[in-house]
Amino acid sequence: MELEQIEGTVEDIIYENPDNGYTVFEISGGGTVTVVCGIVGELHAGESVVCRGKYENHATYGRQFHAQECETDMPKDLEAVYAFLASGSLPYIGARTANKIIDKFGAAALEVIANDPAQLTLIPGISADKADRIQQEFKRMFGMRELIAYLAQFEISPRRAMEVFRVFGPSAMQAISQNPYLLCGEPLQLDFRHADSIAQYYHMEGDCTQRLEAALLRTLRHNAGNGHTCLPRAQLLDTASHFIQQPPEKLARALDHCIETGQLGVKMLEAVPYIYLPDLLEAEQAIADRLALLAKREKQTVRDLDKNIQVLELTQGFAYAPLQREAIRKAMTENCLVLTGGPGTGKTTTVNAILQLLEHQADRVALCAPTGRAAKRLSELTGRKASTIHRLLEVDYSGGVVSFIHNDKNLLKCDVVILDEMSMVDVKLFQALIAALRYSCRIIMVGDADQLPSVGPGNILGEVIRSGLVPTVCLNEIFRQAKRSLIVENAHHIISSEPLQKGGKTDDFFFLESDGDAAQKLVCDLVTTRLPRSYGFDPVRDIQVLCPTKLGPTGTQALNVELQNLLNPEQKGKPQLQSASRVFRVGDKVMQVRNNYEIVWNRIGGEQGVGAYNGDIGIVESINMRDRSMVVRMDDRRLLYPAENLNELEIAYAITVHKSQGSEFPAVVLPVAQVPPRLCYRNLFYTGVTRARKLCIVAGRRDVVNRMMSNVRQNLRYSGLCELLKENLPPEQMAAE
Repeated sequence: MELEQIEGTVEDIIYENPDNGYTVFEISGGGTVTVVCGIVGELHAGESVVCRGKYENHATYGRQFHAQECETDMPKDLEAVYAFLASGSLPYIGARTANKIIDKFGAAALEVIANDPAQLTLIPGISADKADRIQQEFKRMFGMRELIAYLAQFEISPRRAMEVFRVFGPSAMQAISQNPYLLCGEPLQLDFRHADSIAQYYHMEGDCTQRLEAALLRTLRHNAGNGHTCLPRAQLLDTASHFIQQPPEKLARALDHCIETGQLGVKMLEAVPYIYLPDLLEAEQAIADRLALLAKREKQTVRDLDKNIQVLELTQGFAYAPLQREAIRKAMTENCLVLTGGPGTGKTTTVNAILQLLEHQADRVALCAPTGRAAKRLSELTGRKASTIHRLLEVDYSGGVVSFIHNDKNLLKCDVVILDEMSMVDVKLFQALIAALRYSCRIIMVGDADQLPSVGPGNILGEVIRSGLVPTVCLNEIFRQAKRSLIVENAHHIISSEPLQKGGKTDDFFFLESDGDAAQKLVCDLVTTRLPRSYGFDPVRDIQVLCPTKLGPTGTQALNVELQNLLNPEQKGKPQLQSASRVFRVGDKVMQVRNNYEIVWNRIGGEQGVGAYNGDIGIVESINMRDRSMVVRMDDRRLLYPAENLNELEIAYAITVHKSQGSEFPAVVLPVAQVPPRLCYRNLFYTGVTRARKLCIVAGRRDVVNRMMSNVRQNLRYSGLCELLKENLPPEQMAAE
């Protein structure tokens, strides 16, 4: 679509976010005043601007121009120069001082500030020090503009350009011209093609050292995003070679240099060199060291343990199963424990028994989980306060870098940590947690080893279990009350590759055969009509569509468009916002898709805090069309999303199975009509089914279900944690291995 263009002079700044440049402002030109919104960097009254974008009409705020591109120029005529100086943009200069500067230097005032600030000392009240400060701010301001314009030619947005400026400051252009591949590194991680474009602009060779090293780092970071903490050396070289079309021999020399200079780490695992990003190697080593320390430490002595377990049984009116008893005993005596098992096997009952015994002996217990929904569920199941790991450790995001107030210098005041949904925890987060534990603190890790591993790098639960170092109890008996649930029964059939049980009218699991567009229509009909009518489910709050994939007729993208139009269609007078390819309306179900450690929330009842995390789901409560912000309610919290943060939200009537980890929903609709081969595996299907609390409907093709159930291959994750843990096994156990 061709963009419209408007130009004029900035008259007023209505709203601006200095962190990312999102601005609402008025410009005058051609006898009219236009309201413009967009990410444009800093603007000030009196500046000349050229904006490209499109007009939109709103019933309340009228015609607005949404700028996708914006070019600015320093004010040139006397009136514009005065307006800029009087706007308060520069330190020590207000309206009165601006008048004096204009009287002295006229329209050349800005040129004096930029090139000869000493002349400003001729103005009463401006010292040499103040003149230097004025010049520094002026250069910073227009240096950012220059950088935005410079990077725009390489298709880098103003928002990303401002991030570049924050990292490199006024010397950004010089740093980039010397090594464009700095843009691909931490913390920016811009697309490699942008750096390649800049490198070509400066006639840099395709096999230059900077490019080769950046390709290796990028390959490892990309694979960390797919769950790998490391890669075998040969595979890293081969993958990077294909990525930048350079021979592995050249990359091998660059890799050796990266290892020598500490940019990358290497670890020999089963006689194979594995290459790591340094922080991930440090994380795995720290986890292995701490778990080994806990496993080797002298066990706890608990008086009358069996007697106390019997008292619990008498109080509750039932006896624990043998494996539950074993788990309870080990939780009370071992310094670390893994408790795993599928649905209906009594993990919650076991955890509650452990909690009561720990509290009986006055242990301070911290309950936590990786996500807000998982923590809320843990709290509901135990009747005790539970928090996210981030909340427990208290996130500190000052300076734009994630750290925690509780760390190895400020330890948590607890005796035992019970960590639920352990399969979801990645190595960096677990490293942060164990670093904050006192030497004497014990840890109980609870999870389902058959679920999908964490979204972030690592497969801690699986690796810890396979290592054999940490005491592990796997609950496998399905209890009588759970046997009445086809959701539970079929979940275990999925793991054991047994045929699924067909549901009857009174059951909680059904398979409905369908394909292609018909499957999409079936899913929409189930969500909007059939399930609400038959079961009384609220289609937005109670029913969740879980898709293996984003693409295709039954992927999240297509289904969200259809379900939004059916459940929350566009209506006259109903506010809606467009952000990139998404449309948000009041009443929409939305999901946070990346961690935001700074966004403020207000709990209904008065408490205030910060942070919204990947996977949090809420409902749009209100939209402010003036500044393009939204209020989203997530459980009992309200969060204000300014325009610049809307890209952190997605429509969530349908979400991927991966995003559903740690959550439960009253009703789940799981479309499996078209599943790409790379996603056609047992753990994904199992995870989707076990998210349902009251009802699960699988809609799709039986052959796809059979393929998923028969594919026992988990997505391979390269990780060294298991081997690092095995290094700490007693000699007799290592010999048995």
